[in-house]
Amino acid sequence: MIRLIIGAILFGIALVFKFSPSIEFVMFFTSYLLVGGEVLLKAVKNIFRGQLFDENFLMSIATIGAFAIKEFPEGVAVMLFYQIGELFEDIAVNRSRRSIKSLIDIRPDYANLKVGDDIKRVSPYEVKIDDYIIVKPGEKIPLDGKIIDGKSMVDTSALTGESVPREVKSGSDILSGFINKSGVLTIRVTKEFGESTVSKILDLVQNASTKKAPTENFITKFARYYTPIIVFSALALAILPTLFINGATFSDWAYRALIFLVVSCPCALVISIPLGFFAGIGGASRNGILIKGSNYLEILNYVDTVVFDKTGTLTKGVFKVTEVNTYGDMNEDELLKYVAFAESYSNHPIATSILKAYGEEINQKEVENYEEISGHGVKAVIQGKEVLVGNAKLMQKENVKFEKVEKIGTVIYLAIDKKYSGFIVISDEMKKDSESAIKELRNIGVKKIIMLTGDRSSVGVKIAEKLGLDDVYSELLPHQKVEKLEELYKQKSLKGKLVFVGDGINDAPVLARADIGIAMGGVGSDAAIEAADIVLMTDEPSKLPIAIKIAKRTRRIIWQNIIFALGVKGVVLLLGACGIATMWEAVFADVGVALIAVLNSIRAMKVNNL
Repeated sequence: MIRLIIGAILFGIALVFKFSPSIEFVMFFTSYLLVGGEVLLKAVKNIFRGQLFDENFLMSIATIGAFAIKEFPEGVAVMLFYQIGELFEDIAVNRSRRSIKSLIDIRPDYANLKVGDDIKRVSPYEVKIDDYIIVKPGEKIPLDGKIIDGKSMVDTSALTGESVPREVKSGSDILSGFINKSGVLTIRVTKEFGESTVSKILDLVQNASTKKAPTENFITKFARYYTPIIVFSALALAILPTLFINGATFSDWAYRALIFLVVSCPCALVISIPLGFFAGIGGASRNGILIKGSNYLEILNYVDTVVFDKTGTLTKGVFKVTEVNTYGDMNEDELLKYVAFAESYSNHPIATSILKAYGEEINQKEVENYEEISGHGVKAVIQGKEVLVGNAKLMQKENVKFEKVEKIGTVIYLAIDKKYSGFIVISDEMKKDSESAIKELRNIGVKKIIMLTGDRSSVGVKIAEKLGLDDVYSELLPHQKVEKLEELYKQKSLKGKLVFVGDGINDAPVLARADIGIAMGGVGSDAAIEAADIVLMTDEPSKLPIAIKIAKRTRRIIWQNIIFALGVKGVVLLLGACGIATMWEAVFADVGVALIAVLNSIRAMKVNNL
């Protein structure tokens, strides 16, 4: 900065005041060295490294050439404005990187380790599994764990993008990166810091740029071939007209060639395109969507088939009594009571959900002659009455006349003294945004939406009908899901990409096989998150269409930069070759265009109004 200011002052004095030619030269040359010395040094170092054709080399040739034809002011001006432009670009890039990283500024500085009756402030790296930590109001949760004591509201926005605080209490699992808002929490650590959620998220976002998108790779290769072509074209522009055009002077055509060189710097593309992808990844992370590389962000533009797992992905993965239907004189409370008493000896998740729905204490002494009939249900005497609770097979086996019903979920029938009394439905509750997610995917051009599930066919078909899916494949084991995915690959279009969205350990092989594997980060297993290319931290299917929209907008911004940069450069190159454009226009076509492209790239970070 100091060198630039002194160089600019010297340049201004030499430009405004009249000095003798020798003093003027010394002042311009000193100004040039102060302003452009760093660029010249880089160019020389790169030549020795074999990296001949880069922007430093182009700038050095152009400005030295300007001095050679005694265009001292323009030689200094080009270097000065190039360096000022580079400075502004660095400021813009650094600011965008800082703001992207601040979106996930969740790295904890310390942990309050409980040692006996004392509390020690230590680095999170020093805390081991099964250690106890204390988290006070206002502090970040430093490691993943289970709350042993305390109740609080936690801010989960850094991880999930959710603005509404979440209530946690004793027995709740809690993730590192959340911020404790109210009560004091005692947490038993379940993962070391290197394996914790916050550590993995930081690693994902910071290393996402290592997996380059095809557009980025193309621009890198393009610059490698483009620059030498430009250098030799400029050389031809300086020499050939003087050989074939009468009256053509070398100094005039050399000046045009120098303009050609300055304009041709590919900085705008080389800087703004990777920054555009980085900003897109940052914008997605702000919305609770973690993308592991810009290649995956670009692939999202070509999604034409989406395959969902059911449990934990489209549904909550939690059994719940969703319907109570009575028959005859029986009322709902009585029906639920008899079913709860009959299921009170079972530890099955379905039985647990019934007892939770009943919500009252059960005196098991009132349950006599309890008999569990495998694959059918339960037979018992409750308060002196023979009670049958189970599936349709049990009713048929015991010759009970009943009305068979088809519902989403598990239907439990009740008969008292061989008389049918009604049924309850226990089902895995649908996520509230599953339906809207499917509609939005259709709206943005996804052609085929399919569900793979290990659940029964009747349940799978009903959920598929309710959500409006194209197809459903049920009762699949993990390896069968992979086989089914292979079949679906053959059905998709040539350029189209296939996405699989899942959450469990059994989904890991399918996530790894898909073009893009997307895992549910909140309830998802470590294996699924590890195998996935994108992680949805809020467990909401509706985040998938948002991710695709972010990808499409990022791509649109990047192509705006490419077209704008090449368009402006093309026009000024033509004007320069015709002798119309001067070095000042050349500087704008290089530095100005690069700066505008960088500022445009930063827009990809904004996730509003998608």
